[in-house]
Amino acid sequence: MEAHAQSSPVAPRAGIRLPGFGAGLGRGTVVLYLSLIVLLPLAALVSQSFEGGLSTFWTQVTSPPAVRSLELTVICSLIVVVINAFFGTIIAWLLVRDQFPGKSAVNAVIDLPFALPTIVASLILIELYGAHSPFGINIALTRAAVVVALLFVTLPFVVRAVQPLLIEMDREMEEAAASLGAGGFTIFRRIIFPNLLPGLAAGVALAFARALGEYGSVLLFAGGLPNTQVSSVFIRQQIESGNETGAAAVSVVLLLAALAMLFLITLIQRWSSRHERSPGAGAGAGLTVMPMSGESYTEKEDDDEVR
Repeated sequence: MEAHAQSSPVAPRAGIRLPGFGAGLGRGTVVLYLSLIVLLPLAALVSQSFEGGLSTFWTQVTSPPAVRSLELTVICSLIVVVINAFFGTIIAWLLVRDQFPGKSAVNAVIDLPFALPTIVASLILIELYGAHSPFGINIALTRAAVVVALLFVTLPFVVRAVQPLLIEMDREMEEAAASLGAGGFTIFRRIIFPNLLPGLAAGVALAFARALGEYGSVLLFAGGLPNTQVSSVFIRQQIESGNETGAAAVSVVLLLAALAMLFLITLIQRWSSRHERSPGAGAGAGLTVMPMSGESYTEKEDDDEVR
């Protein structure tokens, strides 16, 4: 009887619905809202890009100016996410693990790119790193300006993705590894980093998607010169010159790249969920640790060995 009670599935608890919204009405409202705000504009964009047919679309996206702007955007975005993946992890580590004067102020400044209009960010960057820079650094209207502008607007994504994982991470395994003689780098590489990887990858993917479509922060700081023209600025110039089909075609390419990044985030989240639900990785299982002597183990297995 007891075994039967343990094996019987638990009925799912009924969720609380919004007042005045039934299940069907709520779903219909969500679908209608998303259709008006997201799906219809995207459908109009795709329709505009293929207005002249597939050959016209291909001609527009493979024209030398379009290819040059796309290459610059992708290369600068890749450089930015690599830099932010490194420094974003360090910043998140300091905010979680260290105590220092002004920590609250630093934590608040991290979110500044979210709240600050990007065109204002461009003006600030011009004042700091332009012709009248107080530091004597003038990188305005250069490709370095594109990288710096994208670094500014994408920094919070990695920090805020890694920070919660560090907060929730159990430090007992780190202490156990240190007591066994493992160095700090070994502990980070084989214990900490594997558990930060899902959040870090998601933050990098979001930062890359944001960098692909960034416009305001690079508009004034990097300008619209041929060698500093990112795709978003190129799209604006195509619209101003009356080539709306070309602007829509390049926009669709950026849209596909952003969707690919979102799909990657979904895969990472599913992998992380399966990893947490796998045997030995559930509640009480602790952190999954990379092998330090040829085998992978978990904190729960380590406790079993002690017992």
